[in-house]
Amino acid sequence: MRSEETRMKFVIFLGDGMSDRPLPELGNKTPLMVAKTPHLDRMVREGIGGWSLNTPEGYYPGSDIANLGVLGYDVRSGYTGRSPLEAAAMGVTLQPEDVAFRCNLVSLSEDFQVMADFAADHISTAEATELIHFVNEKLGNDQLSFYPGVSYRHLLVWHGGGEQLRCTPPHDISDRAIAGYLPVGTDAALIARLMQDSWTILPEHPINQKRRAAGRKPANSIWLWGQGRRPGLTPLREKFGISGGMISAVDLMRGIAVHIGMEVMHVPGATGWIDTDYQGKAAACLEGLTRHDLMFVHVEGIDESGHAGRLDYKIKAIEDFDAQVVGAVLDGLAARGTPFRALALPDHPTPIATKTHNSDPVPFALFGSGIVADHNHAYDEGLLQSGSHAFNPGHDMLPAILTWPGSGPRYATPPRKET
Repeated sequence: MRSEETRMKFVIFLGDGMSDRPLPELGNKTPLMVAKTPHLDRMVREGIGGWSLNTPEGYYPGSDIANLGVLGYDVRSGYTGRSPLEAAAMGVTLQPEDVAFRCNLVSLSEDFQVMADFAADHISTAEATELIHFVNEKLGNDQLSFYPGVSYRHLLVWHGGGEQLRCTPPHDISDRAIAGYLPVGTDAALIARLMQDSWTILPEHPINQKRRAAGRKPANSIWLWGQGRRPGLTPLREKFGISGGMISAVDLMRGIAVHIGMEVMHVPGATGWIDTDYQGKAAACLEGLTRHDLMFVHVEGIDESGHAGRLDYKIKAIEDFDAQVVGAVLDGLAARGTPFRALALPDHPTPIATKTHNSDPVPFALFGSGIVADHNHAYDEGLLQSGSHAFNPGHDMLPAILTWPGSGPRYATPPRKET
């Protein structure tokens, strides 16, 4: 058996929502094309570039679906929904009869007609916790339990509830009228009523009075979506024979880690926004590699910038990710002299123009031991055409990287983009 010093290490740098589409204001370039990313470019220049399609056909391109794909899991087996994953990260044990929902705190317009801010102006966790406890006191009962999470992201468990309904993620309807996006379906009535009931109790809560006085948007509604029952996912060690650690600020990613047996590593300054502690994440990754085979470093602020339609934030978040996470970890691994392979990619695109996810393929860079450089030189969406390797479905990528060298390109060109 190889010693820990010579055992191959693997790192996944996941810039959530990092890829985009060409923008007129950037001269028909994408944020990745104009951002300064010397370390991602080096990964392509000294390694290989290509593309992967992380969302299977027929599935919504959510971060749950796509990140499970990046981790080598086919969501057509064992996956039940987003919120049950988040419940695990929050320490909430679901019974077989329970249905979990993501419970966002959002800002609706004063007449409750328009989704003004899906993140409630990035409400602090302390403020949000007080509001969710208040919601649970007023709307919770033996059937309904609300649990506080991080910032605007929280949880509802409907004990003995139903899941035959269609709900819309609030980040998909920024600045739109909500009338056409309320829950619909056989089990929708209770969930829709809870959302509307929150309009009567939240607007004048002291937290929201203070936020308005400070010029901040109030968290004047809950928004329920992402429902599902307890999943059944094969542990990472059983599936691939490796141990792993997860570094993320969001409960979704931590919940995925819990369900597949990865260590959840907490970085105190990680926020899920562009002010996150990038350096802390890099340090945690290097520390985690002393005892794990694989470290997954997830950065959420790039995706959040896309949802907010903030081009300046997205470019800055990409550059900070490159400099303070990718560069720092690669330098640390080189200094140790141990064999490693590093993969960098988004889970899905979150284009600035649309402020929501789509199902386009995403570019990846693979660099490290045993990887022979190809002809590419820059990390951006150009790899969708010039990349030397492709993975469709994307869940084939991780097993190939673990056993590299693998097969060549599986598809000559990416699937057609959505219109």
